[in-house]
Amino acid sequence: QVQLVESGGGLVQPGGSLRLSCAASGFTFSLYRMSWYRQAPGKERELVARITSTGGSINYADSVKGRFTISRDNAKATVYLQMNSLKPEDTAVYYCNALSYASDYWGQGTQVTVSS
Repeated sequence: QVQLVESGGGLVQPGGSLRLSCAASGFTFSLYRMSWYRQAPGKERELVARITSTGGSINYADSVKGRFTISRDNAKATVYLQMNSLKPEDTAVYYCNALSYASDYWGQGTQVTVSS
């Protein structure tokens, strides 16, 4: 059974930091490109960051460049999103995604709220 389980969300003040984790199981994690997406209320889901299967290529949305860092540990089948200098506009549900040429998996999401 395929599972992507996000954790690490919560309430943080502007300027604060959070580290999201996504633990994968049920598929060969090391063969998948992993991404973080987010969806704010009333808005479409958007790509935040993605990392290739080997970690050799990483892309970020312009809105998070210089503040967020995506990484992965293939031995632990886990992808991370380190979020620094958080802003109220980062408030959203954050989703983990695993993509290969044949499969596309999503986690259930974790809420991140940036507010004073």
